[in-house]
Amino acid sequence: MNELRAWRDALVTVVAGLAVMVVVAALGLWAAGAGALPDGAFPSVVAAAVVAAVGGTVELSGAAGVLGRTGAGLAAVPLSVTLAGALTVARLFLRPLRHRAVAGGGELLARVARTAVLWLLGLLGVALAARHSFRISIGEEFLDELGDLLGVTPTVGFRAAVGPTLGYGLLWLLVLLAVAVAVSRGTPLPTRLVRLQESVRPAAFAMVAVLLAYVALGLLIGVVVAFTHGHVAETFAVLLLGLPNLAWMALGVGLGGQWEGHVPDAIGLPMPQALAAVLREGGDGAPATVDVASLARHDGRAWLLVVVAAVALIAAGLVTAARTHERAPAWRHGVRLAVALALTLLVVGLLTHVSARYGLSVIGVGDLGDFGGEVSLRARLPLLVGLGLLWGFVAGCLGGLLVGRRTLRRGEADGPGGDDRRVTGG
Repeated sequence: MNELRAWRDALVTVVAGLAVMVVVAALGLWAAGAGALPDGAFPSVVAAAVVAAVGGTVELSGAAGVLGRTGAGLAAVPLSVTLAGALTVARLFLRPLRHRAVAGGGELLARVARTAVLWLLGLLGVALAARHSFRISIGEEFLDELGDLLGVTPTVGFRAAVGPTLGYGLLWLLVLLAVAVAVSRGTPLPTRLVRLQESVRPAAFAMVAVLLAYVALGLLIGVVVAFTHGHVAETFAVLLLGLPNLAWMALGVGLGGQWEGHVPDAIGLPMPQALAAVLREGGDGAPATVDVASLARHDGRAWLLVVVAAVALIAAGLVTAARTHERAPAWRHGVRLAVALALTLLVVGLLTHVSARYGLSVIGVGDLGDFGGEVSLRARLPLLVGLGLLWGFVAGCLGGLLVGRRTLRRGEADGPGGDDRRVTGG
């Protein structure tokens, strides 16, 4: 009976997680106008978005008849879909374990194994559904007719690479469950991992709280912008597909990080105007640099990113120190938060990478880019990691000092023999 209940819990976790991802992806793509795609392509595009959200691989292919060829490439993660699925899976996976005194390592691994097996089966179905191909119009009726006559009919298709999708999807799940167990204070740890209770959990919780706070703030700003500046559908498309991409990039930029990228002038971008303007500044193959200074040239409010990042890090330092029950010097809090922030910014930099390219070449005349465009955005990872180590250490030390002083003011001090003495007088 317990075994059946365990499999039921795992099934509910997987089905709910995938269902939430499908709904969020479908709403976002519909708001972006993908609902009008021909030949019933919309369900396949939704499936492809879910595949991309868990780190899977979506391969693009193209053809243009006997006289032409097409080239296409796409690498981007719709982090709104990722986050929605991650929160759902983590919540349901941890629910049976909460409020228990202990959890054996074998039991925890068995729960992970059941969830992983069902997750791979569900992801396999999604990957098989993520395939479609359709024709692309050149844009001019005469050129389209000429293309049909000459056999130059540009088409583009996509399909999920099943093997890599299952591999990366499994890795995504395992990392997610590890982070969920590490962050949740109400989830018991196996005896061998109890030492992580103090050294890992407080800093990990603080980083997850910062990331979610940035998403919540970005959601609030996005909703306000949608209903005060118009373009409601486009704004909600961004919120439902790429809100964490922009919010977490804002965190890195606020800490002094930099991204490099480029986008052609003719391509409209579903992102803040200042960021789009900076990305269009690159020329002659040289990417533009996205940082606080470059954004501030187009919108002076960009300097607020520094203030928000400073407040978020101070709060993270306080949370880390307050949730650490052991008596630890301030520098130890600093080291723990430095490692946590560096790893967080590394993941943010990797997940916010964007690379998209499409073009058409007829009888070999012209590069593929002549009839298409290219969008690129990538973080300077060494800089991000270095800033994470620096600012994490500073914030952790500051949090340790402030929490330590508050504790002393409340009357807690070490006695001569090392025992704690609590002063309760007025």
